[in-house]
Amino acid sequence: MTVVADNRRGILLMCLTTFVFAMQDGFSRHLAETYNTYLVVMIRYWFFAAFVVALAVRQQGGLAHVIRSRFPVLQTLRGALLALEICVTVFSFTLLGLTEAHAVFICYPLMIVALSGPVLGEQVGWRRWASIGVGAIGVMIILQPGSGVFSPVAAIPLLGALMFAIYGLMTRYVSRGDSSATSLFYTGTVGCVVMTAIGVFYWEPMIGRDWLWMGMLCVSGVFGHWLLIKTYEAAEASAVQPFAYLQLPFAAALGMIAFGETLRVNVAVGAAVVVGAGLFTWWREQRTRA
Repeated sequence: MTVVADNRRGILLMCLTTFVFAMQDGFSRHLAETYNTYLVVMIRYWFFAAFVVALAVRQQGGLAHVIRSRFPVLQTLRGALLALEICVTVFSFTLLGLTEAHAVFICYPLMIVALSGPVLGEQVGWRRWASIGVGAIGVMIILQPGSGVFSPVAAIPLLGALMFAIYGLMTRYVSRGDSSATSLFYTGTVGCVVMTAIGVFYWEPMIGRDWLWMGMLCVSGVFGHWLLIKTYEAAEASAVQPFAYLQLPFAAALGMIAFGETLRVNVAVGAAVVVGAGLFTWWREQRTRA
């Protein structure tokens, strides 16, 4: 049976997905300001693991089929890496806020392009290298390393972006032999094991109101991943990928409205440069495929 892509529906779903993920980051920041980051991420992963197991059971062949992987070691490593990356990124929200942390983190697609050559053997032409260089300039505009006010904590979301880029490359590699259902299963279950092994040592009681926020975090996380699956079921990945950048303005707006953050001029300019470089890379890729 041939599935006809509905790009318009996919674009709408991607826009909703980025909004939900931005809200998820807001809930994470709020909770991580009061409770340990490991604890927050651990409980979030409990719900995520339950979601992916329930999803796997409904797949054709059931759990036994989904768990079978051609790259079990690599799948385990990428699942663990994502869990640790989330810890780093959520921690950066508490230090820099949603606006500035996202402005730096949004450079991860350019990192994937830069590393795809040496890691995956993909060809990266001079135009892509030029866009990577422009994106790096945008990050430098945001960080202002020569201004005398640069703080080392600004490098934390940059580390998170690098970790997420490596995770993305590993995901690309395992997709050569494993289904998306298998990759999602390992992402949720391995991350749950890793975060439980760490988070139990940081357990602390939550007050009743914060359990409500935690519930909203878990629901938004599961809902966001479900929406992302539906997005790629409805449309071609190349058609919806540029709209993933909407998470930056959504997160920035949430940061300013809910947390009283301000958008500095250098952050706005630098983020625009990074997003522009990323969109140019995507545009070149579409022209090459055409």
